[in-house]
Amino acid sequence: METVISAPPRVRTNEAGRAVGQRVRLCGWVHRLRQIGAINFLVLRDGFGLFQAVLTPEQLAPLAGCVEGSVVELTGVVTLEAQAPGGCELHDCQVRIITAVTEPPPFEINKKEVKATLSTFLDHGVVGLRHPNKWALFRLSAGIMAGFRATLTGLGFTEVQTPKLVASATESGANVFKVDYFGRAAYLAQSPQFYKQTMVGIFERVFEVGPVFRAEPHDTTRHINEYVSLDVEFGFIENHFDVMEMLAAVIQGILQHLTHAQAVELAQLRVKMPAFAAPDAISPLAAAGTGGIVAHIPWVYFPAAQEMIYQATGEDCRDEPDLAPAHERWLGQWALQTLGSDFLFVTGYPMGKRPFYTHPNLADPAFSNSFDLLFRGTELVTGGQRLHRYADYVAALAQHGISDLTAFEAYLEVFKYGMPPHGGFAIGLERFLMQLLGLDNIRLATLFPRDLGRLTP
Repeated sequence: METVISAPPRVRTNEAGRAVGQRVRLCGWVHRLRQIGAINFLVLRDGFGLFQAVLTPEQLAPLAGCVEGSVVELTGVVTLEAQAPGGCELHDCQVRIITAVTEPPPFEINKKEVKATLSTFLDHGVVGLRHPNKWALFRLSAGIMAGFRATLTGLGFTEVQTPKLVASATESGANVFKVDYFGRAAYLAQSPQFYKQTMVGIFERVFEVGPVFRAEPHDTTRHINEYVSLDVEFGFIENHFDVMEMLAAVIQGILQHLTHAQAVELAQLRVKMPAFAAPDAISPLAAAGTGGIVAHIPWVYFPAAQEMIYQATGEDCRDEPDLAPAHERWLGQWALQTLGSDFLFVTGYPMGKRPFYTHPNLADPAFSNSFDLLFRGTELVTGGQRLHRYADYVAALAQHGISDLTAFEAYLEVFKYGMPPHGGFAIGLERFLMQLLGLDNIRLATLFPRDLGRLTP
């Protein structure tokens, strides 16, 4: 009878250090190969990390003609070695080629940093994303989503998935992608706003993680045309400050999740975790009623923010309906230097700048019960309180010049049959990651960016 010798178990690179003295099997890509002569070093990369193997010329022979990127199986003994990365390495190796690669990659991915222009990197993203720092980056992206889900689930929210093909471009007009839907026009959803409001009438507290599409002709370092939106909507609120408090809890929950679950990636990328205002911090604007602290995040009323900018810089933006990026950066620096916070809420944007469903500030009707959250001087989140009465919606649409409600019938039906005061917000995943890591372009925080000129890879 033929004797069958079973292969040792496959272990991941991040588990191999726990198998010292054991013969194991590693599978992955040749990340780096240093051929010195009698002793050669092969660094193997799998989906979990790197591990070094020591090979004699004879053991290296199967790799003749192959370059880095080849897929291999290594069988050997895990051996302690103080000089090796991680303190151990693979000895007494056998090498089996799984997939031979003979053509060099478009740029080296086995160096500490990728030496390629942004355009070149994005053109060859299917290869460039194999760099260890890119794994770490997108594992943090996954961690943000996981922390978002875990925090909200723990607060009694239900996750929903809403349609991305919609019948009408009702939310903000022309900035939509039109598609052919079996011979009639349809549109890619700009946000799940209408649907998540609808779901408040069912579950009361809902969230969604999904793509949104914006046909905006922006060509900036912080805009892309498809991104992942982390959306939240919930009912029975008093005003937008309840929404701000919930957002603060979600942000803090995400960061706590990353700290506990992804310390390795945070350390690898040398991430500086965000700072919050001290528990006893008092905003200089609190006494005037134009600012304060919500859950360790300072806030400032929009007109007061404009006045601060004018007094500090001489730039008069007091009649503008929005903040320019330079003004957001100034406010971010002010919050950090004055209160030690990387975050700042700006509340009460003018009603004319907000969507029709935004609830006005009843004490100051030209301004809204809405907010933006700035993270290190860049807008990260938009949110606020929504209208909840049917008659108010009809009046708001009329003020926007819309008297034919046909396109809004399904949405407005929700409010005919009873909705509580509610509100919500949306976090842009890629922008959050960009600001967390201090990247200078949102495309570096996006797996395969879609912008004005890019539809591939």
